Amino acid sequence: MSATVQSGDEDFVGKWQARWPEWRIGMAFVAPAQRERAAPWFSLLDELCDAAWAGADATPGLAKLAWWQDELQGWAKGARRHPLAAQLQRVDAPWQTLALALRLLPATREHPADTTRNLAQLQDLALAIAACESRLFGDGSRDSGDGRIDAAPLLAMQAFVRADQSLAAHLLADWPAQGGGTRPRRIANAILGARLHVLARDGESRPVPGPRVLWSSWRAARPR
Repeated sequence: MSATVQSGDEDFVGKWQARWPEWRIGMAFVAPAQRERAAPWFSLLDELCDAAWAGADATPGLAKLAWWQDELQGWAKGARRHPLAAQLQRVDAPWQTLALALRLLPATREHPADTTRNLAQLQDLALAIAACESRLFGDGSRDSGDGRIDAAPLLAMQAFVRADQSLAAHLLADWPAQGGGTRPRRIANAILGARLHVLARDGESRPVPGPRVLWSSWRAARPR
């Protein structure tokens, strides 16, 4: 099932959907009222992670992260330029906190082999993302999670960008329990975890077969 895409953000959401075809199944387990936010939100996180870790030269990515810091600070003040803001910026989320936390990403590129250090480095960013997700997807019910997420799913994106088999295995050893976070976050972590298993086993970052996505997304969507 495809998510609702608003005019102007098709290119960015389309790029995310092409990278993560598992979400065609996973999105079916997201509440209908949340789908129009889920797609641009995870597209935004994909853009941030790509800026942090893609490419041999860090300079373009650092410039993108600086641009995103400025953009997110603008969202906090009611301004917006990026198409993904159409469905996100209107939500009263802690965009300023997220903007400030982006400064933590560059250091993880400097020490790619130090997983323990990088997980600790990203913990404040994980808290900022969790706070935004609570506003975007939380409704006060049991299904809204506990307002916290682990840093491992964020660093997983580095493993995928670099096809790092060793990092994938390390992250799986400390993968978070399924109970934390909102329903879209739990589904996202299930998809990330399933793909990490493929990377750790085969050394390739590739989509997970549909039946496994269906099972893991269904389990993740169940209220805790």
